[in-house]
Amino acid sequence: MRRMEICEERGSGIDRVIEAIEQANLPAPDFVSADGVTRAVLYGPRPFSTLTRAERVRACYQHACLLHEQGRRATNTSLRARFGVDQSQSAQVSRVFRDALKDGVTKLADPDAPKGGYVPNFA
Repeated sequence: MRRMEICEERGSGIDRVIEAIEQANLPAPDFVSADGVTRAVLYGPRPFSTLTRAERVRACYQHACLLHEQGRRATNTSLRARFGVDQSQSAQVSRVFRDALKDGVTKLADPDAPKGGYVPNFA
């Protein structure tokens, strides 16, 4: 499979999927593990206003992970671009970050500089 370039061994497939989903402004995929099997659930287009709190937090976490892999930090601006919303909705995006912090999936990149961005919390 690897020689036919159907699969790879580097492990970047999920990163590619999340990056493509972000570029298309689609809801974050859900990865469900049960009985030794992992299932990826992909969703069709939906506006930001219809996403549930859990879907928004999952998208925030995946966004932070993707940027962390690129050596960058998630910010209000980057998450607004990810959700395809304009600056007038920055308060709603800030709420997503607060929810992600509360759920423990992200953390401040620098606790002394709260506007310094967010990184995934792998702890």
